[in-house]
Amino acid sequence: MLVIRNNCLIIMKKTTFLIVGKHPVLEALKNPSRKIARVFLTEDAQKKLNRENQSLNLFKSINVFYKSRKELDNLCGRDETAHQGLVAEVEQLEEITLKEFVLDCKNKNINLIALEEVTDPRNIGSIIRSAVAFNIDGLIVKERSFPSKSKLLYKSASGGIEHIKIFKVSNLNTAFRFLKNKEFWVSAFDISATKDFTQNNWKGKNVLLFGSEGYGIKAKTLENSDFKFKVNMNNNIDSLNISNTVSVVCHHIFHSIKLK
Repeated sequence: MLVIRNNCLIIMKKTTFLIVGKHPVLEALKNPSRKIARVFLTEDAQKKLNRENQSLNLFKSINVFYKSRKELDNLCGRDETAHQGLVAEVEQLEEITLKEFVLDCKNKNINLIALEEVTDPRNIGSIIRSAVAFNIDGLIVKERSFPSKSKLLYKSASGGIEHIKIFKVSNLNTAFRFLKNKEFWVSAFDISATKDFTQNNWKGKNVLLFGSEGYGIKAKTLENSDFKFKVNMNNNIDSLNISNTVSVVCHHIFHSIKLK
């Protein structure tokens, strides 16, 4: 598929997918690296977007198709994702490998999040949103279990996926061995830990490892971590949702590095 955007001819790959909602579509439109095939929207949604973003010509060289809300409902299917009158057909962002990023990055402080068996797209999207808000440099996920084309993920991320690097790996432990050789510390957040994470100095190169709510982090993966931490809380609640835990940790690290 050939698409003209910003006076440039873009060759679209065959595989495209839909993202829905105001913030996911808006951030995709603002991202020059995102290839967009078509945008479907209601006239009211376009007027509102143009009014709120008057300094931006969001739909320049974009193939726009006006639809009713019912037509958008049919287009999106039955996954209960609210489209808010905005749907875009997009291509995946160009990916950089974890190795390429690490070898090219000259920053002294690097924080990456790694997820093991976290597969719910809503949770992953919320994690991405928090990661972007608190300057996390990238997300490491297992390629086979990452729902990269999920409308729910994009909606939960609220446009954040346009602002963070996603590193898809076949094996987390292999990735950790490489990172350790590049002076990264792998910190696992696990219920078996005895030390609260706020007691650690988070300057330097860190991988923050989180497991699924149901099964936690696998024993072999825990063995390959350098430290184990917990998030202290009162006795009224046993645990937090995984995305809430990540948000708490990222917020603390963001401010602890900023203040030092």
